[in-house]
Amino acid sequence: MPAAAAHNHDAYRPTSASSAGAPHLRPVTFHAPESVIYAQGDDARLLYRIQYGAVRVSRLLADGRRQIVAFYLTGETFGFEIGAVHGFYAEAMVNTGLTAVERCSAGTLPHELVEIALRAMIRAQEHLLVVGRQSALEKIAVFLLDLAKRQECEAVIDLPMSRADIGDYLGLTIETVSRTISKLRAAGIIRLHSARSLEIVRPERLRMMSV
Repeated sequence: MPAAAAHNHDAYRPTSASSAGAPHLRPVTFHAPESVIYAQGDDARLLYRIQYGAVRVSRLLADGRRQIVAFYLTGETFGFEIGAVHGFYAEAMVNTGLTAVERCSAGTLPHELVEIALRAMIRAQEHLLVVGRQSALEKIAVFLLDLAKRQECEAVIDLPMSRADIGDYLGLTIETVSRTISKLRAAGIIRLHSARSLEIVRPERLRMMSV
């Protein structure tokens, strides 16, 4: 179970908005690997933009299992909630710098953030489609292609998440994730540079598996 979140938001002083309804930007804050950014039940008045690093968003199920619902990378924004409190945990996976953006006092999103909120909704729908795929190969192929697209890289991609994280995101065991990645490597489709970095050698083959 994630550790208790550090409630240090009040230590940040929001800058004055340039116009009515504009988001209140706060200084960049540092979060070490595995540190909790917010927990289930925490106040959801802030949104977060990743300046560097990576974040996972998850929920603890009734049986104690963890379900990861999203990974967020540099340049992406997370923390959207329908209600006034968070229904998920957000944790840094690597050294991460965040800029907090305060929502309007009425709880509505400023105009500048509406597009980002819609993008988050689309990503949630895409996650459901990935989890619903039949085979582990399909799931891993779609996952790697999505990471490459979001990192704007056709070849070498970073994997800030662990094999266990990938499994909890795709609905696979860590053994299945490792075995599937090994199959892709043996087939010459990917090349592992390290546990957290790989190269897509044959993207066309990976795309065929994802269809």
